[in-house]
Amino acid sequence: MSDGFFLAVLPAGVSVGAAVALTGGEARHAAVVRRIRVGEVVTVADGSGQGVRGPALAVAPDRVVIEVAELLTAEPPAPFVTVVQALPKKDRGPLAVDLMTELGVDAVVPWQAARSTVRWEGERGEKARAGWQAAAREAAKQSRRLTVPVVDEVATTRQVAELLKTAGQRAVFHEAAKTPLGSLAVDPAKPLVCVIGPEGGLTPAELDAFLAVGAQAYCLGPTVLRTSTAGAAALAQLRLLAAQTAARLKEAS
Repeated sequence: MSDGFFLAVLPAGVSVGAAVALTGGEARHAAVVRRIRVGEVVTVADGSGQGVRGPALAVAPDRVVIEVAELLTAEPPAPFVTVVQALPKKDRGPLAVDLMTELGVDAVVPWQAARSTVRWEGERGEKARAGWQAAAREAAKQSRRLTVPVVDEVATTRQVAELLKTAGQRAVFHEAAKTPLGSLAVDPAKPLVCVIGPEGGLTPAELDAFLAVGAQAYCLGPTVLRTSTAGAAALAQLRLLAAQTAARLKEAS
């Protein structure tokens, strides 16, 4: 049996044996696009860490009913990772969000860097942010995450510096940095904020502002990555480093 994955608001206090209904676009996607059939296993998540799984009891384009056979809860992120993503050109923003979502980002902060080639202003900015949010939602469904990353409002360099200042762990990625990311001892218990610059790179003033609040500059490897893939590359390494730290702590206890 297949295991379709969908996002919807779950009823308060939902329990095993209850019924949960998909409606609207999610129901149509399940019935028409995914062609879910009665008896097939379906997972429904609320995007905030809770979910249910069970067989489909009834399937129609406007309503799909699932029997709750299992309650699901996402493990707390260890650590909670926020990626500050400089605004890239064209469709590379949603691509960056898609990749980072699949690799475990918890929050994304769009950043209006000095060398960003686009600007988020007014209706254009709202539309662009909505596109990033949609990318996060669809990537969460594809990767079967119970949580959908938050996409915050666009931030200035000063706001990014303040975010770094209050973070438990900080990392800024820069092509000229000499310190490899692999040397960072990631603490699973401390929220981490990392910064991905634009295609043109960080300006000296931006780098100085981030280093002044305690951030460390790291390199991701011997090659220069696009801004749309750098965040995913960083997350893959950070999650591995955190897992290694957690394993060492477990062995020592």
